[in-house]
Amino acid sequence: MTDVFTPDQRSAVMRRVKGRDTGPEVTVRRALRAAGIGYRLGGCGLPGRPDLVMKGRRVAVFVHGCFWHGHDCPRGSRRPKANAGYWDAKRTRNRARDVDVARSLARDGWRVVTIWECELKGADAGRRVVSALRNQAAAVVSRADSASDSTCSSAPSRAGGVRGFETK
Repeated sequence: MTDVFTPDQRSAVMRRVKGRDTGPEVTVRRALRAAGIGYRLGGCGLPGRPDLVMKGRRVAVFVHGCFWHGHDCPRGSRRPKANAGYWDAKRTRNRARDVDVARSLARDGWRVVTIWECELKGADAGRRVVSALRNQAAAVVSRADSASDSTCSSAPSRAGGVRGFETK
C-alpha cells in the first residue's frame, strides 16, 4: 500500500505527534487536580521519565497511548499496513522498555501506575483515574500495616505507608 502523503507531508504529520501534554495526559492531570491530588511533571530524573510523579508518595504515573505501547485494546492491536516490520519492531521495543522501567522503579521503591488511553474514554474517566490511584494507596497502607520489617523498610513513605491521600 502506498502512502497518501508525499514524504515531506508525512514528515510534517509525524513532527506534530507530541510526546508531552497529550490529550490523555491532560485529562489525567485535570482529574487529579480536581480531586486535590498534587503531582509533578517531568519525571524527577527517574528511569523512563514518568508523565506524573508524586514524590512524597513514591508513585510514578505513566499515561500510555494504546497504539504506541501496543495495548491489547482494538486501537492498540491495530497493525499498520505500511512499513509493518518497522512498526512491529518499534512497538515490541516500547513494550520491553516499559517492563524494564517498571521493574527498575519498583526495585527503587516506587509504585508504578499505568493509565491507558482507552481507559480515559467516557464521562466518568476522571473519577475512575482518581479511584485507581486512591485504591493503589490503600493497598500500600494495608500491606505496610501488616508487613514484616523487611517490607516496611522499603515502604513508599517514611511513615510506613500512604495516608491522607485526599490532599497533598
